[in-house]
Order: sequence, then structure tokens, then C-alpha cells
Amino acid sequence: MKYIYTILFVLITCTSCKNETLLAFETLKIEENKCNTCPVITIDIPKAIDKNAIGNSINNALKEEIITLLNFDDTTNINSIKTAVSSFNKAFNQLKDKFPEESTKWEAIINGEILYEDKTILTIALDSYIFTGGAHGYSVKKYLNFNKKTGEEIENWQLFNTDFNFEKFAETKFRIQENIPQNSPINATGFMFENDTFNLPENIGYTEKGLQLIYNQYEVSTFAEGPIELNIPFNEAKKYLAFKVK
Repeated sequence: MKYIYTILFVLITCTSCKNETLLAFETLKIEENKCNTCPVITIDIPKAIDKNAIGNSINNALKEEIITLLNFDDTTNINSIKTAVSSFNKAFNQLKDKFPEESTKWEAIINGEILYEDKTILTIALDSYIFTGGAHGYSVKKYLNFNKKTGEEIENWQLFNTDFNFEKFAETKFRIQENIPQNSPINATGFMFENDTFNLPENIGYTEKGLQLIYNQYEVSTFAEGPIELNIPFNEAKKYLAFKVK
């Protein structure tokens, strides 16, 4: 297993009208491919350098997400990325030993990037592709939002000002984007919202251009439709946001 750490940036910008400190990160890379038939595992994520509340929160959240993606062993306590990688390899080898002619090469590709940062909030996108046999692999995007002042990960509901109904606003925008009449059921054109009722996606994050909502494959549509993105510019979303943009 090869680990590569590369400094991405340590940046403090100062101007006469605005002082803003960005967090310091390095890149954590793990690349593993022990043989021609062994699983291919590639992990490339930001790793917070600062040993403080926000740094620990970021690193722990990313670690837990990767463990969830790679862990195939319910009987073992997986508490690190390294052991999660071992679990993925172990599961493949067990399947290969049991069905040597049917097992296909497994693959796990996990990439993380910082989408947005200001003095209050940080958004990291985690893109993963996992293939463990079958007709195709499964791609998932996960957004992780952090409150830089408290050092805590932000739940989706905490992103919004409760004085305004963001979900209703997002539904209107979604219907316009997907050509669904405002007075028709939300599933009128083939979507699969539960109980035919619009709901926000599991993944919402800040980007440099605005708020992004992503429905992953199977969340509200078929696999063939792929992920569905809804982008809302900050000038339209700002009154709904609990965290004001820079």
C-alpha cells in the first residue's frame, strides 16, 4: 500500500479591507493494486493539517465516509482508512476463493475536493465509484458541510433559515428545470419521489456559484437517468440560508 502526502496549500490572504484565513490542507493519497486480478483502490482526499476542532471534525468525517464505502466486514471494528482498505480486499478474496470463475476484479475510486470555503463554512465533495461485480458499478457524490466557528459538521436542516420555506422554493425551481407543471404531481413526468411528494436530496452543499442540490442515482429516478443536479445562485438563495456567503 502506498501513501502519498502532498501539501496543497497553506494560505493566509490579507487585504486592506478584508482579512480571511483559509484552512490548511494536504492531500492524502492511497493507491493499491497488488496484482492483475486484485482490487484496484484509489483514494485522493484533502486532509486538514490543523490539530484543532475543525481539523479533527473534517478528518474524522472523511474517514467515516470512506470506512462506510469500503467496509465489508461486520464482525471487525473498522476504525481507520487502512483497515477499511484491508476489509475491501479481504471481502474480494473471500468471494474469489468461493467462486473463482465468477468473481470479477473489484474497484474503488474515492476523490475529495474542497468546493467552497469562507470564514464561516466549508464544503467538501466526496465522489466515489465502487464496483463489486454485476452489470455496472455505483457512483455516489456526498457533500460534507462544516461550521468553521464551532468545528462541527453541519446537518442539512441547519443550512437553512427556518423563517422561510426553502423546500417549497426548491420544489418550484426543480419543477421549472425538469419541465414539471407546478400544479401537477411531482412524479407526473416519471420521477420517483416517495409518496409523490417533493423532498430535498440527501446532499446539499455550497459552491463558488451558489447552492447545489444533488439527487444521486436511484434517489428519485432510475439508474439510467444518472444524478440530477439543481443549482441555485446565491442571490436567489441567500434569504433562505442560515450561513451567509462571503
